[in-house]
Amino acid sequence: MSLTGPRFDYQYSWSTARSPGLTTSPQELLQLSVAYLVLTLDFVLVLYFGGLLNGAGVLSSVPLWLAIATAAVASATAFVAHEMAHKISAQRHGYWAEFRWAPMWLAISVFTSFVGFLFAAPGATVVGGMGNPRDWARTSLAGPLTNLGFAAIFYVGSIGAFVAGSFLFYPLLVIAFFNGWFGAFNLVPIGPLDGAKVLHWNTSTWAGAFVVAAAVAGLCYVSLLFYARPLF
Repeated sequence: MSLTGPRFDYQYSWSTARSPGLTTSPQELLQLSVAYLVLTLDFVLVLYFGGLLNGAGVLSSVPLWLAIATAAVASATAFVAHEMAHKISAQRHGYWAEFRWAPMWLAISVFTSFVGFLFAAPGATVVGGMGNPRDWARTSLAGPLTNLGFAAIFYVGSIGAFVAGSFLFYPLLVIAFFNGWFGAFNLVPIGPLDGAKVLHWNTSTWAGAFVVAAAVAGLCYVSLLFYARPLF
C-alpha cells in the first residue's frame, strides 16, 4: 500500500535517526504476519466462495487447497512484497522504515469479502526522517514496480502452463491479475498513494510508470475476466 510519514495521522512513534541497514522488529513481524493472514483469508473468501453471501468465486472449480495456495501467493506477492520493497528501498537510503497495520481496515476487508468484493487497506510502510522528494519517489515506486514484475512473471508462467495444457494456468493468471491491479492502483496520484509522491517529484517518471502499469493491469483484466485465459 502507500507510504506514510509524520504528516499523516498514524498513531505510531518512529525514530528519525538514520537506519544502520536492513532491520525489523517483533512489532513489525507480528503486524505484517497478521495482515498477511487476514488478506489471504479475504482472497479465499472472494476467489473460492465468491463471498459467502454471493455464490461461487472464479476459483470455485479448483480444489480448495489450490484456491488457498493461490490466495497465499497472491497476498505474499501483491501485498507483502510490495510493502517490503518500500521498506528495503527506504532503509537502503538510510531511513527508518517499518510496516504498521490498520486494524479497522483489516476488519472492514473481511466484511467486504463476506459480501463478495474486496476492499483492503491492511496498513502501510511508515518511514521516518525522509524529506527529500526524490527519495520519496524512489521509495514509492519500489512497491508498484515489484508488483508489475510479479505480474509479468506470473503472466508468462500462465502462458507456459496454458500451452502445456495444465489447469494451473488459471491460478497463475489470477495471481498476475492481483499484482497488476495492485501496482496500477497504487500509482493513482491521489491522497497518500504512491503515485502522488512520484508525480510530486517528476511528472514524466510518474506518467511512464502509470502507462506501463495501466497496460499490464488492463491485459490481466481482459485475459482473466473476458477470455479466462492468457492472451499471447
